Amino acid sequence: MLLQWNKYAQRLGDKGHKIMESLLLISDPKLEGTTIIHELPNDGSKIDFETELSGLLGYLKGHLHNHNIIIKVIVNEVLENKFAFTALDKYNRLNEINPNLELLRKTFDLDI
Repeated sequence: MLLQWNKYAQRLGDKGHKIMESLLLISDPKLEGTTIIHELPNDGSKIDFETELSGLLGYLKGHLHNHNIIIKVIVNEVLENKFAFTALDKYNRLNEINPNLELLRKTFDLDI
């Protein structure tokens, strides 16, 4: 399924539909039975995606030889803005991203 999904995205990109291509490739879809679940970052991209949904669905049904396929679009607007103001906040944020920072700090006996 993922191979055909990517082929369709490539086909759209070759035709100049770069926005739809990027929406298809923004995340890998998940398959649950005959339901394809695709996550998009916001409602605007969902609206753009749904304009091309019938073409994608027809392509996948034909190439996968399964006419029971449905596509479910989920909007995942997790916006996690963490602002670091103090040196300790900045260190903690960087340590969340890369826990090896603590090892570096301890190895060289560095202050925060």
